[in-house]
Amino acid sequence: MASEKMIKALNEQLFKELHSEYFYISMEAYFSSQNLDGFANFFNVQAQEEKAHAYKIFNYIHRIGGKVELQAIPQPKINFESPQEVIQLALEHEKFITKSIHDILALAIDERDYTTSAFLQWYINEQAEEEESMDKILNKIKILKGDPAGMLMLDAELAKRVFVPIPAE
Repeated sequence: MASEKMIKALNEQLFKELHSEYFYISMEAYFSSQNLDGFANFFNVQAQEEKAHAYKIFNYIHRIGGKVELQAIPQPKINFESPQEVIQLALEHEKFITKSIHDILALAIDERDYTTSAFLQWYINEQAEEEESMDKILNKIKILKGDPAGMLMLDAELAKRVFVPIPAE
């Protein structure tokens, strides 16, 4: 069984993943209010992914004999100035999540918890993809400099994204 310190860290990550879901729903709402349905779809899929990430941790905690301890989720930011601000915040948030997962991996290595180390490898790879995705969208928005036609093309591109369930634990 994992240490109490590890179970606490995993529960904290579970909270962060659920908070991420809520944060991305707020971004989806912003884009819906701006009639940018493709961007809204992108963040709807992001929210679904974060919930799946949370459940993967939830199931893992139970599998290793830990107890899930849920926390209240505070209201995320709901007012945004621009699509660029939203994507910038999403990128910063993904970097925060990446650091958090790296910290848990470091703890697992320190504690010689090889099972949790192996479990976290999926998250390490997933976070690299998440950061890359947000960075690409942010760079496209910067190139467009608010050009309406270009933004609508990017919106159409983001509308194609679909949720793909993650591998079962």
